[in-house]
Amino acid sequence: MPLVLGIETSCDETGAGLVRDGVLLGDALASSVDQHVRFGGVVPEVAARAHLEAMVPMVERAVQAAGVKLSDVDAVAVTAGPGLATAVQIGLAAGKAYATALGVPLYGVHHLAGHAAVDVLEHGPLPERCVALIVSGGHTSILLLGDLARDPIVHLGDTVDDAAGEAFDKVARLLGLPYPGGPVIDRIAKEGDPQAIHFPRPMSGPNDPPFAFSFSGLKTAVARWVERHEGTLPVADVAASFQEAVADNLCTKAIRACKEHHVDTLLMVGGVAANSRIRAMMEERCTEAGITLRVPSPRLCTDNGAMIAAVGDLLVRAGAPPSAPTIGAEPSVVLRGALISGPWT
Repeated sequence: MPLVLGIETSCDETGAGLVRDGVLLGDALASSVDQHVRFGGVVPEVAARAHLEAMVPMVERAVQAAGVKLSDVDAVAVTAGPGLATAVQIGLAAGKAYATALGVPLYGVHHLAGHAAVDVLEHGPLPERCVALIVSGGHTSILLLGDLARDPIVHLGDTVDDAAGEAFDKVARLLGLPYPGGPVIDRIAKEGDPQAIHFPRPMSGPNDPPFAFSFSGLKTAVARWVERHEGTLPVADVAASFQEAVADNLCTKAIRACKEHHVDTLLMVGGVAANSRIRAMMEERCTEAGITLRVPSPRLCTDNGAMIAAVGDLLVRAGAPPSAPTIGAEPSVVLRGALISGPWT
């Protein structure tokens, strides 16, 4: 079976992974998050320089972990979008270079399709139809999936403003907590009361789109509450109550999508899927609804090379045509299929 090298550089992680026939053989990941902390968010130029420095070492480390030689690679898959423009360009240039040097086909793939594909590495092939909730720092979407390598991907709903992960970062800043906000809120919320403050569940009215998200208003509600309680701020309670609102909103809409589209499997992926409260609530709600929940382990929820290798492996085994050598970075490309700039997108 073909051996696929995957490369991921859409944001601040430089990832490389090697997958063969749905099995992760080895991967490596470098993060530049520590370089962005003082800015309170990712600086594209800093991330791009970090990718340049980490790219070759990560590929070499992944190859070593897999117990193979670089010359054994049969195809290269690389994130071609979406993401930070300069960051995506670094990874795409590296992918082209490796594919050209090895004389193998190149697959420019969609970052979010990688998030969906990574679960295959732990739990086996996806069912013929499933609903996917992709929830990360830059994306919050509910998708209807068929064959990930062959079929169009249907957007049931997306965020109209902030993504859930972005809201975590902004609320953490309001509470004086460090960047990145997701992990620290998850940790501090365990010490608070999730019912202490009832924050709104946005886009939940009878006339709102049933599967759309909006987290900007929730962030503003937290900001107004923090302003009113300056000096006596119960940080853990605010963190727990905010996290509960996000979890409730995500779970309600994702399970509704499964029921309305007669799907019995929900796939939850993306960096925010590593949040312990969201995972626990989704498990509880899915069990009550008779829905099978599939969630990758936390280390595979965040951006990584394994997920890009996974979607590349699916495309290669499905006989998808490779991308043209002239493929360019698509920082804002909409997810319609796993392959970017190909006949199946």
